[in-house]
Amino acid sequence: MPRTIAVDCPGCPPIRALTFDTLGLIKVVEARRVDGNQGNVSSPKVVERWGEPNLSNCILAASIDDRRIDPLLALARKSGLIEVINPLNGDIRVSAKSDVGSDDDSVVGIHLFRRERSESSSSRSRTLLTTTTKGAATLRSLELADSSAHSSISDSLKTWRVCSSGDVSCSAVDGSECYALYGGKGVEVNVWDLEKCDKIWTAKSPPKDSLGIFTPTWFTSATFLCKDDSRKIVAGTNNHQVRLYDIASQRRPVISFDFREASIKAVTADLDGNTVYFGTGSGDLASADMRTGQIGYNLSYERKLLGCFIGKCSGSIRSIVRHPELPIIASCGPVILGLDSYLRLWNTKTRQLLSEVFLKQHLNVVLVDSNFEDEGRTPYAVTEAPSNEEHEVIQNLDGEVEDGHVLPVKRKNASKDNNQNKLKPKKKNKKRVQAEGDGRCSPFFSCSTAY
Repeated sequence: MPRTIAVDCPGCPPIRALTFDTLGLIKVVEARRVDGNQGNVSSPKVVERWGEPNLSNCILAASIDDRRIDPLLALARKSGLIEVINPLNGDIRVSAKSDVGSDDDSVVGIHLFRRERSESSSSRSRTLLTTTTKGAATLRSLELADSSAHSSISDSLKTWRVCSSGDVSCSAVDGSECYALYGGKGVEVNVWDLEKCDKIWTAKSPPKDSLGIFTPTWFTSATFLCKDDSRKIVAGTNNHQVRLYDIASQRRPVISFDFREASIKAVTADLDGNTVYFGTGSGDLASADMRTGQIGYNLSYERKLLGCFIGKCSGSIRSIVRHPELPIIASCGPVILGLDSYLRLWNTKTRQLLSEVFLKQHLNVVLVDSNFEDEGRTPYAVTEAPSNEEHEVIQNLDGEVEDGHVLPVKRKNASKDNNQNKLKPKKKNKKRVQAEGDGRCSPFFSCSTAY
């Protein structure tokens, strides 16, 4: 058994998360306030479970539109079934069979559009994008009604082939929902225009290394770096590399760095448009800051690894999601050698583990409900180190109270005398040892006359 380190979890704010596992179960995890406005929050726990365990109903991908009015959740199962359910109570709104070509082909990516694709569509009509392992991308229209009997999924509006060979393993849609990216094993990262269904950019493999060794193409995860900018793409590879692509600059990655020794399994972007979070197959979770600056006529890119998150995950990390309001990310993964199957919540500022929930099954996807409202919910205060400006403002504070708030006490510096005493080395005891008999010094000890 591997060694584990116990980490104190300070708890998390009120939050609602949905997890999807290999048995087709959907588990709702919530953390609520227990004392109204007192600020005490209960530990996250499973409050609802939807579905019956069945290996053929394994959930491979999920997408949520958590609007306040009529929210929807789209699922893609291993059996080829596509379901659209209500994320508040688990009721199935509409379901249909996907166009899966063979047994080894399955849906690997699904996206439920938040906006209407056409002006002529009604307010109860939605659009769904699905992608299979063999590269078949399909746009479908959902006609929703008050009851599931009258709801339906129409035939595919548009269909195109993402790749002619290889297997697609990751896909993503930008914030404007106008572009989509794809990548996989033997499939270079490529970007498509969803309005015209045309490929607008394809990545180029990095050159051979100094030994003449060429690394095969194998992308395991990818996302857009900025919500409002579809030109920058961050992708993770099976060769434990994180790459940054700028489609307006060049086809090869502008940044490529290795992280540990395990493959990158999940990548997600932060709200600031600069930070990315990525997890590996061995349970390592880290964040990196990628910024672009312009010097003269050349673009200068630099990458800064912010650090790893505190608390070791025993299994692989398959899914990472960033909360759109709170400074929290959630991660989950399957069981490896009988370990993990935890849903973990992390603080993005301090990179500290806030809470964890054991969910028994192999987890594939995790999503958060950004419109979850708890009674007496107050803004979540992030604990982080004060900046240099705050250090300059906070002076001569000995626990004084200003405006009803207790100011922090600044640690006093030790006096110079104490510092000198601490740094001053201790003198060795120099003893004169006389040898027995002739009164000469012992050869095993130094005589005082030698100093």
